[in-house]
Amino acid sequence: MKLKIALAALALTLSPAIASAMCSSMKPAQTASACADGQVFDADSQTCVEPMSS
Repeated sequence: MKLKIALAALALTLSPAIASAMCSSMKPAQTASACADGQVFDADSQTCVEPMSS
């Protein structure tokens, strides 16, 4: 019985650490504010590109 309680406590203690570690490996999304001057963010290619002239 004590072993089950100890394992449950260990699992509950490590859960937030594991969840946090998984989120930290995710690449942050790039936005238009990260583009260089004169460039715009293209949502299709997920990169900064030169604006198309019309």
